[in-house]
Amino acid sequence: MAAPKTPRAAQFELRHLRYFIALVEERNFERAAIRLGIAQPGLSQQIRNLETLVGLPLLDRRKRAVQLTPSGQMLFDEARKIVAQTDAALAQLRRVGRGQTGKISIGYVASVAYAGVLTESLSSFRNAFPDIELQLVEMEMRMQLNKIAEGELDFGYIRPPVSVPAGVVTMTVLREPLVVALPENHPLASVEEVDLAALSAETFITPRQPADVGFHFNTLDACQAAGFEPNISATGRDFTTIASMVAVGLGAAVGPQSLSCLQSPGVRYLQLLRNRVSSDLAVAYRKTEGSAAVRAFIAHQRAKYAQVRQEE
Repeated sequence: MAAPKTPRAAQFELRHLRYFIALVEERNFERAAIRLGIAQPGLSQQIRNLETLVGLPLLDRRKRAVQLTPSGQMLFDEARKIVAQTDAALAQLRRVGRGQTGKISIGYVASVAYAGVLTESLSSFRNAFPDIELQLVEMEMRMQLNKIAEGELDFGYIRPPVSVPAGVVTMTVLREPLVVALPENHPLASVEEVDLAALSAETFITPRQPADVGFHFNTLDACQAAGFEPNISATGRDFTTIASMVAVGLGAAVGPQSLSCLQSPGVRYLQLLRNRVSSDLAVAYRKTEGSAAVRAFIAHQRAKYAQVRQEE
């Protein structure tokens, strides 16, 4: 046999505690009713319902003013905690819904740090959304894209070109001119800028990645635009390694201008004349995103780098 239903009037509700707290704080039924925006008889009935529910008297009705019984004092102390915790939880949920709090996992390739975009973009976002936690991890860009597609990573900073999985979109946030790194004892190392065609006989060093990806593609593209196919006979894990290889005379390397800040001993960075190839920096994210915090981050990036997108 099913248990009998509790009468509606006797069901415990949060409003009972709110009414009780208001009454105790105001010490007067009339003032409490005005504060709550309800009629005084209705407030009196709600307090009686609460006493029926707990099975104990909460007010000492022998006194003219509102005065609590020991049970009433205990309930008042606990009720304030319960209501405060509930209000805090509801406020937190609303912030989550508005994208004002939560966590965002962000991947990035090492070269992004040298360009200043990562620091600038994350700092401005944290100023606007201080309650959102940002979790950063350095990661190879193809791995980033796969993890974004699989829902294991929210956002990524990458260096196109690269094949993008279904469901993932990219947005360019920076276009950097290219420079060429030469050993400091190279015959052309004393000049400030050079035509890449003048280096057609050089051996070039590229990152250890497919020819249609990132800096490797940039090197091929720039050299082909200068009228020659580069002789690529060495690769490095990252640009720090590549700069060291350049310093010992293993070849030249093409990369984004921001990498010249590495100032590797034995290396000179030269601007390229008549070069229209750039190294782009882009952000990647899921096309359909459920997290309000991530949507807020995407909107922030779109607003911050709108000018770059207009130039595409």
